[in-house]
Amino acid sequence: MTAEYQVHGVVAVITLNNPPVNGMGLETRTAAVQGLQRAAADDAVKAIVITGAGKAFSGGADIKEFNTPKALTEPSLHTFIATAEGSAKPVVAAIHTVCMGGGLELSLGCHYRVALPGAQIALPEVKLGLLPGAGGTQRLPRVLGLEPALNMIVSGNPVPSEKLPALFDEIFAADADLLQSAVAFAEKIADVRPLPKVRDRKVDYPNHEAFLQFSRNTVKAMAGPFPAPLECVETVAASVTMKFDDGMKFERERFLHLIQTTESKALRHAFFAERVASKVPDVPADTPVRQIKSAAIIGAGTMGGGIAMNFLNAGIPVKLLEQKQEALDKGIATIRKNYENTLKKGKLTQEKLDQRMGLLSSTLAYEEIGQADIVVEAVFEELGVKEAVFRKLDEVMKPGAILATNTSTLDVDKIAAFTKRPQDVIGTHFFSPANVMKLLEIVRGKDTGKDVLATALALSKKLKKTGVVSGVCDGFIGNRMIEQYSRQAGFLLEEGALPEQVDKAAEKFGFAMGPFRMGDLAGNDIGWAIRKRRYVEKPEISYSKTADLLCEMGRYGQKTGAGWYDYKAGDRKAYPNEEVNAMIVQHSAELGITRRKISDEEIVERLVYALVNEGALILEEGIALRASDIDMVYLTGYGFPLYRGGPMFYADTVGLPNVLAAINKYAQGHQGGAWKPAPLLQRLAAEGKTFNG
Repeated sequence: MTAEYQVHGVVAVITLNNPPVNGMGLETRTAAVQGLQRAAADDAVKAIVITGAGKAFSGGADIKEFNTPKALTEPSLHTFIATAEGSAKPVVAAIHTVCMGGGLELSLGCHYRVALPGAQIALPEVKLGLLPGAGGTQRLPRVLGLEPALNMIVSGNPVPSEKLPALFDEIFAADADLLQSAVAFAEKIADVRPLPKVRDRKVDYPNHEAFLQFSRNTVKAMAGPFPAPLECVETVAASVTMKFDDGMKFERERFLHLIQTTESKALRHAFFAERVASKVPDVPADTPVRQIKSAAIIGAGTMGGGIAMNFLNAGIPVKLLEQKQEALDKGIATIRKNYENTLKKGKLTQEKLDQRMGLLSSTLAYEEIGQADIVVEAVFEELGVKEAVFRKLDEVMKPGAILATNTSTLDVDKIAAFTKRPQDVIGTHFFSPANVMKLLEIVRGKDTGKDVLATALALSKKLKKTGVVSGVCDGFIGNRMIEQYSRQAGFLLEEGALPEQVDKAAEKFGFAMGPFRMGDLAGNDIGWAIRKRRYVEKPEISYSKTADLLCEMGRYGQKTGAGWYDYKAGDRKAYPNEEVNAMIVQHSAELGITRRKISDEEIVERLVYALVNEGALILEEGIALRASDIDMVYLTGYGFPLYRGGPMFYADTVGLPNVLAAINKYAQGHQGGAWKPAPLLQRLAAEGKTFNG
């Protein structure tokens, strides 16, 4: 049973037991309601305690039941809460560790709430594009007051139980036995009548109209394209302006409206996608992992330094290796400066800073890193350079050490072949800035050991990254797709657009930055180096020459103060440059192209569908395990708008037949050879299916 029933003297105890967070799925709700009915029928029972086993009171609804008939099957969560509230005997919620979402709503339906300090209390539904749908917006304001309740519901952030004294009838000492204390409390109030019900309280807030209007204005400005935060304000407003039952009805209507919105579907897709990304079909959950107690990083540049910070933040000692002392000194100074900037913003204490820097050491000798559990190579993106490093690592590293490469496009199998231990080699592609970006592409070579893959996935969690597994191909998932996106951006310039128009259209769609601002940030010389390699290896692939011409002008991006745009010292703003625009127009003339006006709609379709089409090929080749993994790469590593759910999910919402029709149309235009519909896209469109089916 996922809810257990016991009797302690005159008190019945119902314990929710559905690990890991006692999600209130159908089985749990059914057993708990049966427990309440059993207690009601037993004359010897005077009071009831509801608590949670293990590491939570309850984390809320069972996410596995989202979008399934079970979520609405009786007894529903509403019925469970109504049964507790309607009990003729007092019901006490005994709260510890985690009490969120439906778990908090259940406790608000109980007559009394008691807790241990340190329990995390939250209504996080807004983070899934929803609002609390089981009375949270109506009951919480009646207990906490309008303003604190609204803040909790709109932010979705947890608050420790001891900071919410108004919510609890008693907060026990930290070392108290929760069950014993709750049973004693229940015995004490067993005969108190009438039973206190949150629904009977009034929300008293002087001049609430002005406060609610102020809240609407503030939330509207901050919520951007997401409808849920503003809907939260409106439903909380109902707790003041409507009778309880009418407010509950209104909450239900708004919840059912939100659950159908694309934005909520996209957020829920991302939520599940993140959880499933760490599951690899042929690597069972109980695969043994190697211990990572120390790390070495080869290269102290921007990338190596950022990677080192991830390990330091996780409390793992790091040895940084460089060829020259001045490069080491510069790298360490940059790490310190990054931490000092965080300190100035008040997001880090001096003690933490000292602690992290204390875990960092440096060396110029490979022999000194041999005992590290993992070594991450972050040197120049050139196979010959990587070869020298991996041959050396093969010599010096202890048996069982993981040899990881931070390559963004190179063949991990070739790199592994430079060693006598290919089973220990894996790709760990961090994204720049590595200490900020959430994505970690974990590249599985043909010989990578299952324990090495399992270790890398576990490590990604420890480093607070979203680890996504990719197979070996040129560019893996993210960079292989972005190449097609960048090619289209280049062709758009040849046909009539200018960098500013393309970037503005992409940013209006929701990208963090458009392709040309992104190129300037990453460094246009990096793309140039990749294209030079492509011209030799894959002469059949066409590119716009505009990016090469830009690099020939010495305009490498923000680092040189000049790229597609001009940049001023201490200012990240991109200023259009007339010379660059003239070069683009001149290049069109040399190609014999009559420039035309290009709509923002066409720009967005060509950029996004180029990603989608390549993503379909990646899926078909088995480079990505699932469409949602591709979406995760783009949401966490490439600034794809969260409310659109990632490129593959977005294609599903547009409809794959529509995507295919657009691709076929663009295949008739300039550089139409760049558009060849992926067989998987054609097949799914014909069958009326989706990528994330």
